[in-house]
Amino acid sequence: MAVSDQAVRTSAQLDSLCINTIRTLSMDAVQKANSGHPGTPMALAPMAYCLWREFLRYDPEDPIWPNRDRFVLSNGHASMLLYSLLHLAGVRAVNAKYERLGELSVTLEDIRNFRQLDSKTPGHPEYHWTSGVETTTGPLGQGVATSVGMAMAERWLAEHFNRPDFDMFNYNVWVVCGDGDMMEGISGEAASLAGHLKLSNLCWIYDNNHITIEGDTSLAFNEDVKARFEGYGWNVTHVHDANDLPAISAAYNVFLNTGDRPTLIILDSHIGFGAPHRQDTKEAHGEPLGEDEIRLAKQFYGWPEDAKFLVPEGVREHFREGIATRGHALREAWMKQFEAYEAAHPDLAGQFSCMQHREGPDGYQQYLPSFPADAKGLATRDSSAKVLNAMAPHFPWLIGGSADLYPSTKTRLTFEGAGEFEAGGYAGRNLHFGIREHAMGAACNGMALSKLRVYGSTFFIFSDYMKPAMRLAAIMEIPVIFIFTHDSIGVGEDGPTHQPIEQLAALRAMPGLTIIRPGDANEVVEAWRAILKLRHEPAALLLTRQALPTLDRTKYASAAGLAKGAYILADAPGAKPKVILIATGSEIYLCVEAYEKLMAEGIPTRVVSMPSWDIFEHQDADYREEVLPSDVTARIAVEQASTFGWERYVGIAGSIIGMTTFGASAPLKDLQKKFGFTTDNIVKVARDLAARVK
Repeated sequence: MAVSDQAVRTSAQLDSLCINTIRTLSMDAVQKANSGHPGTPMALAPMAYCLWREFLRYDPEDPIWPNRDRFVLSNGHASMLLYSLLHLAGVRAVNAKYERLGELSVTLEDIRNFRQLDSKTPGHPEYHWTSGVETTTGPLGQGVATSVGMAMAERWLAEHFNRPDFDMFNYNVWVVCGDGDMMEGISGEAASLAGHLKLSNLCWIYDNNHITIEGDTSLAFNEDVKARFEGYGWNVTHVHDANDLPAISAAYNVFLNTGDRPTLIILDSHIGFGAPHRQDTKEAHGEPLGEDEIRLAKQFYGWPEDAKFLVPEGVREHFREGIATRGHALREAWMKQFEAYEAAHPDLAGQFSCMQHREGPDGYQQYLPSFPADAKGLATRDSSAKVLNAMAPHFPWLIGGSADLYPSTKTRLTFEGAGEFEAGGYAGRNLHFGIREHAMGAACNGMALSKLRVYGSTFFIFSDYMKPAMRLAAIMEIPVIFIFTHDSIGVGEDGPTHQPIEQLAALRAMPGLTIIRPGDANEVVEAWRAILKLRHEPAALLLTRQALPTLDRTKYASAAGLAKGAYILADAPGAKPKVILIATGSEIYLCVEAYEKLMAEGIPTRVVSMPSWDIFEHQDADYREEVLPSDVTARIAVEQASTFGWERYVGIAGSIIGMTTFGASAPLKDLQKKFGFTTDNIVKVARDLAARVK
């Protein structure tokens, strides 16, 4: 039946019409943009149509309904597949205040403006930019790994909130992925973790098309994916024809009936399948098909050859008769159930409301401790552990763990009832990611997207393994907490392989990431206070392995100054400083000791504690001038990390005591002496600078 035929269509004809609408919208959008990937949306249109119309538990009127199924397009270069689905399903827009706007999330005009400036249809799907996009994808492997966090979150939410007669959380996570995802190492980490945790609410649909940018995957990839995933503990099923709707439906039902493990559906497809001529790798390079090929494809589909962005009559209606009718009924029943839940379990309902709006529970900050002055002090990883365990019992949806390092990162929740998150017992708040830093970062993103307040921890040197996920957290503006210990050459004998040098500068270069490197136990308290107030920014908390003195706050300024990123810790009473010492973290106490010596020598000195460049840069100009007066140019920055970037604070006349090489393997005191991180060296540099600078 031709598209123009207005006779009553059968259900199968409508299925075909809807599938070909997805295909032609994708072709037309990529062609108009002269950029993008049309072939994968064309090949996967039947799979996506079947899932969205017949299976997905999702109400297009409310794309943030908490118990909706999640759909993740991990091969985000195929974004036109998702944009076509969002448009045809009638998904509505939601603003940053979680208000439904009534307008379409993706209009036909948005599709016409695919990949154009400020459009709702960027080249890769972006969370928080286009309603209905569950996570930002594009870097291959990140989507599948993030989905594991989403599935973990559902399991925790169900254990925490569900009660007899109140099944508040039971959603599934559906993921589309491709050969690129399978090749990236993060997918192996994530799949291994999901299999270990027996996440039966997770389904990956693997587009097995044998094509990457360089050509056939046999050039570099010939592993048995089925055997690999069975080894991970997954259920694996195979659909040999991506156009076989009954076989696809049967595979989805296999997933829904599998209750003891995640499911992988291997879907055999061909790039651009359905068009008679385009069976090559051009699409993989992000190139449009060309007008001649599009005409041939449309001719093959029985489509008007010159029609652009055509959505035939009945397509939207048929699409929505499935997903919208089913999803609306499910959401309405859930909302009615939630009203009864509020009456029966008001405390849990209150927690749920705070969590959904990324707010902390009332009063949790009153449990933050304070620490008395102590010359011996604590490692900041230890004071952080005390803060975490004092406050976490009163913050029920704060959960987290480490990449097999909690005895070293001190991030284990030890209070009664904290428990372990593990297969068959998902209520625990201690997560065990194994030695999988890359997947840990992405999984934490998935849990944060599900509104949990989550942290992941490892040694700071291994932030290199987590940077892609951290970058996406910053792009998505989600408040993941990344805890890094062993934050400097203070690691000592472990040597340069484990001593972070350039990592701090690299993370400071990342927009939207709040980095805090506290210098004593009370700055750790204030760091946690600041981090837990964040709603739209991820944070990196950098902590020491070695003990640091707890400063006497009756003599020096209150650690509450951390809230402004940098503050005057010690000053020359009644005199303008001649020298300013600026430090972060473990170098602060060295500057305080140097301050005492310089003051005794009659050199007016100021110590500025600067635990967070990011927060300080958000203060007004008057405050920044108050802390760092522009007419005091004798400034010294002290930090056991790369000197890169400190020029902005010390200026051309200042000095930086930092690392210009990698570290070395030796006891800490020997390292400090070798690289100049001693009180005597700071005094010498300050004395010389004060004499040189008028």
